Amino acid sequence: MRKLRWIAAAIVLMVLGQSTAFAQGYVPISGAGSTWSSNALDQWRKNVGQYGMRISYAATGSTDGRNQFKAGQVDFAVSEIPYGLTDAGVTDHAPADRGFAYMPIVAGGTSFMYNLHIGGTRVTNLRLSGATIAGIFTGAITTWADPAIKTDNPGLTLPARKIIPVVRSDGSGTSAQLTTYLASQFPGPWDAFCRRAGRATPCGFTSNYPLVPPVVGQSGSLGVTNYVRQDQSEGSITYVEYSYARNAGFPIAKVLNKAGYYIEPKATSVAVALLAAAIKPDLTQELGGVYANPDARTYPLSSYSYMILPTTPTSPFNPDKGRTLSDFAYYFLCEGQQQADQLGYSPLPKNLVQAGLDQVARIPGSTKKPTDISKCNNPTFSPDGTNLLAKNAPQPSPCDKAGVTQCAEGTGGARTPTPVSNRPGAGPGTPGGTNPDGTPAGPGGTSGTPSGAPGANGPANGAIDPDTGLPINGQNLAAGGTSVPVSLDQRDNATAALLTALAVALLLGLVIGPPILARRLSGEEGGEK
Repeated sequence: MRKLRWIAAAIVLMVLGQSTAFAQGYVPISGAGSTWSSNALDQWRKNVGQYGMRISYAATGSTDGRNQFKAGQVDFAVSEIPYGLTDAGVTDHAPADRGFAYMPIVAGGTSFMYNLHIGGTRVTNLRLSGATIAGIFTGAITTWADPAIKTDNPGLTLPARKIIPVVRSDGSGTSAQLTTYLASQFPGPWDAFCRRAGRATPCGFTSNYPLVPPVVGQSGSLGVTNYVRQDQSEGSITYVEYSYARNAGFPIAKVLNKAGYYIEPKATSVAVALLAAAIKPDLTQELGGVYANPDARTYPLSSYSYMILPTTPTSPFNPDKGRTLSDFAYYFLCEGQQQADQLGYSPLPKNLVQAGLDQVARIPGSTKKPTDISKCNNPTFSPDGTNLLAKNAPQPSPCDKAGVTQCAEGTGGARTPTPVSNRPGAGPGTPGGTNPDGTPAGPGGTSGTPSGAPGANGPANGAIDPDTGLPINGQNLAAGGTSVPVSLDQRDNATAALLTALAVALLLGLVIGPPILARRLSGEEGGEK
């Protein structure tokens, strides 16, 4: 019995000892801000939990994160927007009594996730030019059958369904990224939209998207994602970091770059695009060169996200918190970047990792680790300092070039191809349509037109529902129904609660089980005597 108790005690002490060792020297810290980069941050926070670091992060939007940091309510913030910019006539002033620095944490692409079908087939290969995107998000383009969208998508016959542009209703770095692009590249339609919203022009960038028809507002990246992903949200489109569309299993639009190719925001295309970013002395970004990057592999709406770090020990931040924050930053600037691609982002290049490490050393209480940057295993690093990820990025497919062809392959989180009509001069229903590899684009040489879609074997009179693109017959009466999309929260804490309960049960079993077993064994031994 004593032996069993000693074994149980040793196990418990070992578990408690490991927990104490992991937690030694670390105190919890908190942050708030960007939803654009929160998928990466959440994974990194989970990863460092094994070392005893407890980092809480509230993805409340870049604007709220900056405000909370300014008020001393959080230890760090994450934002795509620096302090000091004027938004809709209001200047977002930097904290007056709190030293801070900007540190790039991850790169990525602001993508356009959508929900659209041709008949019963989901569209996964949509292409949009910047001018078309500007038209959609300013209300100038209102249906998916618009000629501008047809020009972008010569291989598709899209339905005359109403477009539902879904935007952020909260202060958002993602909104700032999109509107900075619109103000730079398409100031005419953007200013006209702002005037309709009662804003002064030139409008410039804004983190608070004008909520005037036809746009629909939703809070947070999860909010806009969950709105678009619902069946009731057919025809909707939103702007969100690439990671969200991949996680939701939904496609994103390929965007036309300056070289005349429609490109998806994969890690490689983002890395290529950001070779043209201008990095200011405070490490913030200027993206005019990215929008105009002539490389055929570039994704135009690529950018960096930033952590706002404290550089002075102002209450409630102290050196003990600085120890935790610095070690967390050392982790994600090196090891964490290795996961960027699989999380839907693009890793930082070597120059920004090195600059980030220099910023970490400025945190009060920083551990100032002598990090060997050459051992980070970052996929962008190379011996000569060039961005290896960008250098090895593949050239786009010929079918991604603007013109009469269109790739069939799916995008984002929806990789299933969408049949297309790709032979020059071939339209829907024209025999001879082919895919990029030369195979027939659809059954019976119909240029990929799905059964039940316009131009397929529909009713003899050819009547088509102008809203859905479906043949008018007894098969699709439900398509005329209406419903109001609602946001769904995808968070589920059941798994965490179950694991916690199992851990508690195991610990109790280790403590209580051996004495009970010992008494039973003792009783059995007494009965044998």
